[in-house]
Amino acid sequence: MIRIATPADLDGIVRLHTEARATYYRGHLPEEEYLGAEEVGRSRGGWARAIDRADATVVCAERDGALAGIAAHAVRDGVMHLTQLHVAPDRWREGIGTELHEACVAAWQREMVTEARLEVFVHNTRAQSFYVARGWAPDPDHPRTSDHLVLRLAVPAEVRA
Repeated sequence: MIRIATPADLDGIVRLHTEARATYYRGHLPEEEYLGAEEVGRSRGGWARAIDRADATVVCAERDGALAGIAAHAVRDGVMHLTQLHVAPDRWREGIGTELHEACVAAWQREMVTEARLEVFVHNTRAQSFYVARGWAPDPDHPRTSDHLVLRLAVPAEVRA
């Protein structure tokens, strides 16, 4: 089930986010940058603000009554950004990421968004492959930040039956 996050989800979201980030940052960044108390606190504050913001959307994927994935998107500088998409590592390859991605794209279609961007850690080739398989491509105008690739998606028009 995919649903909108509530403040009651915050602890689970932070836990899942921290666990997922560790899988791709480990060996590339110092541990305190993704597992340190200061970073986890910063993450918690960011997620709390995102859940409360009227101009952002945070969605949760549940399986068997437990949080299995999260995604967030918001407009930044006039452009829609997929700011987060994480699946609990023990739930990979179950279609949860695809469901979260489809929920975001469907929301963008309803909002008449024609283009979206995201940033993906340069060493996270698993995520890069996931996004490319769903139509994301390098952004020719801004291909990279310091340690992230910038991808762009031309959001397909909503198909009505």
